[in-house]
Amino acid sequence: MPLMQGAAQLFGQDAFSSSSTQLHALGTRGYTKDGRRFRYAVIGATDTVAGSLYQGAAPIANHLANTPPAVAIGATSFSYTPGATAGAANLYAEGYLQVDTTPGNGYTYLVSGHAAISASTAFTLYLVDSIQVALTTSSRVGLRHHLCKNVIVCPTTKTAQVVGVAPCVITAAQYGWLQTWGPASCLINGTPAVTAPVINSATTAGALDVWDGTAQATASMVGEMMQVGVSGKNNFVFLKID
Repeated sequence: MPLMQGAAQLFGQDAFSSSSTQLHALGTRGYTKDGRRFRYAVIGATDTVAGSLYQGAAPIANHLANTPPAVAIGATSFSYTPGATAGAANLYAEGYLQVDTTPGNGYTYLVSGHAAISASTAFTLYLVDSIQVALTTSSRVGLRHHLCKNVIVCPTTKTAQVVGVAPCVITAAQYGWLQTWGPASCLINGTPAVTAPVINSATTAGALDVWDGTAQATASMVGEMMQVGVSGKNNFVFLKID
């Protein structure tokens, strides 16, 4: 994507705006002229807080490791039966179908859309990609929404991958950009030193903590401090999420 000319201008929608209309594919990367990077996302049920860290929506366990019918090579739709959890229409549009058990093990397909999902009830799943290896009832398949769909403030116990930091207030269920690289004003917990690596906070939702080796297994590296941190304040962080 080319560099845009305005200081906060990104491709089609600037970094400080919220839109009820989707202008790009989810996950589209945008750049400001100074080199900051962003990802295009749709927000979950709550407005974003500027400077807070956001993650993807948690996966739905009952929509993973499901049994498919026989699906022929070249098919772009089939009848999918989920577990006992419902879901909204097009929850998985722009998301992914995976195959985790042979036949077809290891393949990932882009989802086009589907009707509303009722618990344990078959629905037609439409794919962008065609099936490359025929599926059988011995295969197992799962669905995952796009990480930039219905993003939520990063909780103290992370339930999905970190997506980015909100540069502004983005209205619930609307579209906007989350920053992933470069200088950003981020909510800080504790007093990390200049250049200290910071991770998602285990005590304050949406905040960043100084990196701690004991938290490495469950935390995500977010960036490095550009100033001495002041707990409870928004301070400069050089983001290195993406």
